[in-house]
Amino acid sequence: MKLIERIARISNRIYDRIRHPKAFTIGNDDAVDGDLGALRGKKYAVLVTFRRTGEAVPSPVWFGVDDAGRAYTRTLHNAGKVKRIRNNPLALIAPSTVRGKPTAPAIRATARVLPKEEWPHAEEALAAAYGVSRKLYEGILGGPEEMGTYIEISPRS
Repeated sequence: MKLIERIARISNRIYDRIRHPKAFTIGNDDAVDGDLGALRGKKYAVLVTFRRTGEAVPSPVWFGVDDAGRAYTRTLHNAGKVKRIRNNPLALIAPSTVRGKPTAPAIRATARVLPKEEWPHAEEALAAAYGVSRKLYEGILGGPEEMGTYIEISPRS
């Protein structure tokens, strides 16, 4: 395993340990249907994906919303949320603090792992949302491109 992969895994473990307890209270029963407009202008969101058992797993994420109202995030290709989304595309997303404490109701959504040809659009949405600060973070802690993948989150219709 490369050093950068170890650093990325350690970083993820740290984020897991500092996650706010309220992130674990987000559930489908309290979620709302609607567009992702509540996310515009926010820096962080908590993305909730579901294990095969139905257990909700919250993950604070950086995200960008495109003109069509879809949100995008980038993560490690072998992250748990990627595996969960491949098994079950149903998700919830809510604006949050950096630790994942929701600041508004969660929105019911559908998530999918993007094929490589759709990555440029996802990257544009993220770059528009964060600019230089994201470039710095990605350059230091993001790791090589082959370690990452993009996820699209669309409101459930």
